Amino acid sequence: MANITLRQAAQWCGGTVEEKYADIEFTGANNDTRILKPGQLFIVLQGARDGHDFIPAAMEKGAAAVLCSRKVGDYPAIYVDDPRTALGDIAREEMKRIGAKVVAVTGSVGKSTTKEMVASVLASTYKVSKTPANHNNDIGMPMAILGMPLDTEVAVLEMGMNHFREIAYLSGIAHPDVAVIINVGTAHIEYLGSQIGIRQAKMEIVEGMPSNGMLLLNGDDTLLRYLDKKPKQRITYFGRSEGCDVRGIHVRQEGELLCFQAEAGKLTIPVEIQLEGEHFVNDALAAVAVALKLAVPSEKISQSLADFRNMSGRQEIFKAGEYTIIKDCYNAGPESMEAALGVLGNRPGRRIAVLGDMLELGDCAQAEHYKVGRIAAEKADLVFAFGPYAGRVIDGIITGGMPDTMGRAFEDREELIKALKRAAKPGDVILFKGSHGMHLELVLEAFLKEET
Repeated sequence: MANITLRQAAQWCGGTVEEKYADIEFTGANNDTRILKPGQLFIVLQGARDGHDFIPAAMEKGAAAVLCSRKVGDYPAIYVDDPRTALGDIAREEMKRIGAKVVAVTGSVGKSTTKEMVASVLASTYKVSKTPANHNNDIGMPMAILGMPLDTEVAVLEMGMNHFREIAYLSGIAHPDVAVIINVGTAHIEYLGSQIGIRQAKMEIVEGMPSNGMLLLNGDDTLLRYLDKKPKQRITYFGRSEGCDVRGIHVRQEGELLCFQAEAGKLTIPVEIQLEGEHFVNDALAAVAVALKLAVPSEKISQSLADFRNMSGRQEIFKAGEYTIIKDCYNAGPESMEAALGVLGNRPGRRIAVLGDMLELGDCAQAEHYKVGRIAAEKADLVFAFGPYAGRVIDGIITGGMPDTMGRAFEDREELIKALKRAAKPGDVILFKGSHGMHLELVLEAFLKEET
């Protein structure tokens, strides 16, 4: 990580700093005193509490300085009107100073997995830095940039949003050379109105790109294949459809290995990746497409994907005692829910689906939870639905032909845990899938506590 002086950062963001503190340096940034590391810049934000209240604790933890809007004691500080936008300004200039190629990844479903695949493949050839975990918003992405080493050659940045102009803001900070849009789904439709609105918000990623930048789009997604307004950047399509520039063919699941061939012109790249479910094919194709754009040799692409392991919480499949667990608790929307149920349905043994609500679906929530129930009726033997929309999931499984005795709705987490423990039997395959806000990982932890 690079050192930045308070003087330099203040110039970048239009802030002020007391001269006696101007030459103090910080390395990285953080807005959470619980995980703040010595030497970092503490970012003061307004949440449920005024972030200024945490400045003394941040300094005790070893913060080098603070980025804030008013003075609280005699501490090294950069004073600005809005710390949130100032953080973005500092990150923008630091990204310029690092001088790395920037690959930006967004999409409704699978963007974190795609980001990880892209970073993994590029790391075979370049010094790569990436946004960690879920650092994909206007706070997390700039903080990730400020934590990158100066010798970074390629920065792989995930960009998330739930409102218009959020990705435009992130793109204006990072100025991507390459951008990937993995798909346009229904996540956050509550705030964006329609899938056309979601596409519009995703396409904001081009606003910070140079005109000679490279835009990689999922050619299997009709909303991306047929744009109403073509961007100035050159488009490369990846997917399984005819006419895609990077195309996946001969797709098959061989046990725990997802296998296919990636064709790009006259080049054929064999891919074997330790993931279950054909929905991962386009994530991998996006990584192949990015790697080819940045001249990664084909043999390194194949090897990197073979070595790839997904992030914690995203379709982790493991044995716990006599159970097979599919842990996919990080997030959920209609598309990812269907994909996860598909993986469950392909597993031998009795299959139990523990499904949490999908959040931020707005007026579509009732219908989408009902549809999930219809799908679950075909893929699971037992369904435990959790959340305010659990009843709609159960309505769906009954309509889908599953007896009502095989599905239960819960609004109390403890009751769900007790019922699951009573129902589960050795040899069962149990899927835990729901939006992050439903915290199904707590259900899983409680279930396993006495079971392993």
